[in-house]
Amino acid sequence: MEVLQAIKPLDIQEAQLDMWEQRPIKNNFFELVLIKDGNGSQCINYNEYKYTKGDIFLLPPLKCHSFTIVEPTTFIFLKFSDAFFKTTSKITIDRNAWFKEAAYILSNYNQIPGDIITSDVDRKYITNLVDMILQESRNYSEDSHNLITSLMTSILELLMRNIKKSIFLESTSNTHGDERVGKMLNYINEHLDKPALLKVENLAAVFNMSSTYVSEFFKKQMNLSLREYIIKAKLKLVEIRLLNSDYTYTEIADELGFTDVSHLSKTFKRYSGSTLKEFKQNGEYQLLKRSVCSA
Repeated sequence: MEVLQAIKPLDIQEAQLDMWEQRPIKNNFFELVLIKDGNGSQCINYNEYKYTKGDIFLLPPLKCHSFTIVEPTTFIFLKFSDAFFKTTSKITIDRNAWFKEAAYILSNYNQIPGDIITSDVDRKYITNLVDMILQESRNYSEDSHNLITSLMTSILELLMRNIKKSIFLESTSNTHGDERVGKMLNYINEHLDKPALLKVENLAAVFNMSSTYVSEFFKKQMNLSLREYIIKAKLKLVEIRLLNSDYTYTEIADELGFTDVSHLSKTFKRYSGSTLKEFKQNGEYQLLKRSVCSA
């Protein structure tokens, strides 16, 4: 197994394996996995999905995962972490925007086995970008960090695009083909940090509906009230920030439109059954003890 670590905390691995073995890397954010060659099956929390050359997966945190290798397989693992972007100094990058996009990925893609790329063109783009990162890591120089950061940001944008498309296709297939609900879900998920944009009046204007019909339409399509969907989507982001960032409770509450930390805490407790502190401590403990599941 070749382990490439161009600059901490970026982790890149290229490994050719005949059988799966546990890797000594703690996955505390998420990893992109590219299958260069080979075939077999992927397992996340005991759900399986066959893989073959060119497939692209995400390995989420707090989920046990493994691969059953049928034909010797070359894997490329690229670990995304907010900490990597903290080390960026020579180029301008909006870390808040980056984290928002990363959080969108973590909160919206289906955390079950399966290739996450819906576009063959985007698959080719991502494959080329990963190859460039690998090459740059092998020939590391002073300028490599900035280039790798840019390449990783481009990959993130492509992942976002494909996840948005997946949400749209899934929602329309389950809601009698009404395209508006897919667009509305993407709009809501992209603007969870802008409460004013999620008000019924604004959604009505954006999607050309009457204010009295928006909530009825959403409930009919999603079998869930608009208010409850927004709350649950926000709380998913709260979980991601608790486990994957150094945001304070006050910053999280302010960003997502809660009145104050008390309001955030009560809402989180009501829906999750645990306090903010309990969730964070338990999540950190699970990250430390998580082992690879048997496929």
